[in-house]
Amino acid sequence: MKQGARGEAEFDLGLVRKAQAIEWLLLDVDGVLTDGRLFYGGSGEMLKAFHVRDGLGIKIAREAGLQVGLLSARRSPALVRRATELSLDAQILGREDKERALRTFLARRRLRPATVAYVGDDLQDLPVIRLCGLTFSPADAVPEVRAAVDRVLATAGGLGVVREAVEWLLRARGSWESVTSRWTGDALRR
Repeated sequence: MKQGARGEAEFDLGLVRKAQAIEWLLLDVDGVLTDGRLFYGGSGEMLKAFHVRDGLGIKIAREAGLQVGLLSARRSPALVRRATELSLDAQILGREDKERALRTFLARRRLRPATVAYVGDDLQDLPVIRLCGLTFSPADAVPEVRAAVDRVLATAGGLGVVREAVEWLLRARGSWESVTSRWTGDALRR
């Protein structure tokens, strides 16, 4: 996104077309919804920290008509709880072979890859990135992923990167302002 002469955002037309085709947003977890660090409690349970901005971003995406799901090699009670709290549309968890998991997901829902956006950060995400219609990475993703995605976001994983991806996607589609107007007051000024 670039700034135009009058300060409004300008988008690459090819990415706008990709954004308009998106029906699903799939998210990696470790390094995207979390900062990638793993914490273990005294009883051996895995603890994860999620950013509240990502949660609101997911809710906004769903209000805008997108379906949102997780695609992760890991599965943990903390992750399942967060996914349930957010009422996610799909939880593809504990799947080491993410490409195979994505192909199964697409086939079961009769989706074209061009209708799926993905946010990933590490090498095992590359096969999914190559398949999906629109792809993003956090600012701190590995170099190979940053080179492969459509858009490298300014935010690091676990610090609201999903919210940034959702905002970019909805702005490219022209729906960000209408979906967020109840908070921004834009509806009251019209």
